[in-house]
Amino acid sequence: MPQNFNPGSGQDWAPVNVGRTGSGPQRTTVPKSARALDQAKAKGLVATEKKYGAGGNKSAHSQGALSAKKLEEATDVGSLAKVDKSLSKAIMQARMAKKMTQKELATAINEKPQVVGDYESGRAIPNPQIISKLERKLGTRLPRPGKSKAPANKKTGTTGGGGPPRAGAKSGGVNRGGPPKRR
Repeated sequence: MPQNFNPGSGQDWAPVNVGRTGSGPQRTTVPKSARALDQAKAKGLVATEKKYGAGGNKSAHSQGALSAKKLEEATDVGSLAKVDKSLSKAIMQARMAKKMTQKELATAINEKPQVVGDYESGRAIPNPQIISKLERKLGTRLPRPGKSKAPANKKTGTTGGGGPPRAGAKSGGVNRGGPPKRR
């Protein structure tokens, strides 16, 4: 340490004013009440802007835009598919078997607890991505909407021969498409 050390040397201890000085543009006061804000808007001193969806933390698979789009496209009453009772019951039973709450299951699949609640109550519009997430987390196969009914309708149709159509044969002039199955 130098012998002639003076802590005050080289230091300027005079007060420094950082910020506004007496000269310059005057700042307007911010209206504090709703009435004052309305008056400022009327005078044109304040401009407000509506931001849609700002600050929202929505899930990528939330049903907001998807269900709104489906509602717009729906022409007849009741055309939107809701979660089947068998699916909601299967989700509930599998969740109970794993001893999980709706909230725990929802956080495990990165969804809101309301989504799991809607699926279990049958109010949700089925989303295959969410159903596959539920299947993976619960470790079970869940009944998919619409898949269980389609094979039953195909088997009830008549083929004319009493059995399955032979390879290369057309049933009633309708070509089902694709090559015949190998045996």
